[in-house]
Amino acid sequence: MTPHISDNTTAGAPADETTSHITVEGFDSQVPVVIDLDAPRDGVPLVIETQSGLERCAAAIAAGTGPAGVDAERASGFRYGQRAFLVQIRREGSGTWLIDPEPFGDLAIINDALKGVEWILHAASQDLPCLLELGMWPDKLFDTELAARLAGLPRVGLAAVIEQLLGFGLAKEHSAADWSTRPLPEPWLRYAALDVEVLTELREELIELLQADGKLEYAEQEFAAILASGVAPPRVDPWRKTSGLHQIRDRRQLAAVREMWLERDSLAQKRDVAPGRLLPDSALVAAAKAMPSTVPQLLGTKGFHGRAAQREAPRWLRCIAAARDLDELPPLHLPTNAPPPPRVWADRDPEAAERLATARPLLQAKAEELNLPMENLLTPDYLRRVAWRPPADITEESVATELRALGAREWQVGLVTPFITEAFLHPKPLPPKETKADG
Repeated sequence: MTPHISDNTTAGAPADETTSHITVEGFDSQVPVVIDLDAPRDGVPLVIETQSGLERCAAAIAAGTGPAGVDAERASGFRYGQRAFLVQIRREGSGTWLIDPEPFGDLAIINDALKGVEWILHAASQDLPCLLELGMWPDKLFDTELAARLAGLPRVGLAAVIEQLLGFGLAKEHSAADWSTRPLPEPWLRYAALDVEVLTELREELIELLQADGKLEYAEQEFAAILASGVAPPRVDPWRKTSGLHQIRDRRQLAAVREMWLERDSLAQKRDVAPGRLLPDSALVAAAKAMPSTVPQLLGTKGFHGRAAQREAPRWLRCIAAARDLDELPPLHLPTNAPPPPRVWADRDPEAAERLATARPLLQAKAEELNLPMENLLTPDYLRRVAWRPPADITEESVATELRALGAREWQVGLVTPFITEAFLHPKPLPPKETKADG
């Protein structure tokens, strides 16, 4: 490709000044000194916003070859929900396409054009939910962020991976922009097009890395698991994710948070604005702790300031009053089958604590040997769960069965089961607790 080169690149420089080494376990390659990738090779495409344009786009994508780079831009922090306000697709033979989803009910025609085609996304779990809302879901996936983690790259953001493997500098200054803006500024469109510009080349480099380390099968199983799991169902009591909720120790105050959260969410959806722009979480928690009964009291609470807060003050007071009058209050905590925090295991179940403490360093050593993050070798929650409640008869087969039931992939099961089994059968005693006298 022939990217635009920034002025600080010196033409004709000696070889030792124009190349550098990227070294990953099992792979050593020279890549160019970073060249700014500041313009798409085919120019900035026009945004598709008409049905005829969408049909033309679908036909071109279907006629392309090989995998397709796919990305989506949202307006998190500005608009309600996580819907996509721009979809970018690049495929060999069809070029880059920028699609505004807002004029269309869905993008099923684009999904049909990509039937059987591998999609390349970076951090797919972030974009797949909003793409599904548009009727788009891949038949096959390659996640460059996850592949980079498995390959052992030290930095796995898109710009960092492109720089490490391809030698291009990719600016990310518009990543947090309000993508619901219309018309979208040309610099933003250039940025959006560049996000899919080299995904195909990046995929090839990552495949080479993974093959060199014998990890390509790991990646393929991970990608298949993402597709098989689909999008997570709606959270039970989403208001419990309010930032700072741990400060609430009273059930009536908790009810006040709930009533205000639900009212804020309804109002945000109606106005199509991010809930936090109406009222920050910190204000909900502060008001619930104070339980004010008058407008001046409410406006004196942290987070309630400005004309908008004053205008909506009666709304929030009604929520607090409703919570004050409730007979049935929400429990402080929902029941869960998750194990308690590991810090209390030594007191509650010393044997479980020993199992976990013995298994962890074994898995850490294996992860270091494979040059991948320990959390990718095995989801930490899976290890905690099986250590807290192990099989009645501890064998490699029973441990493997438990891990599969939790969701571990076969490559993970094969690698960690022997270590976990050994740790559970022969746990090391915990070190004696220090007492004040010892200190």
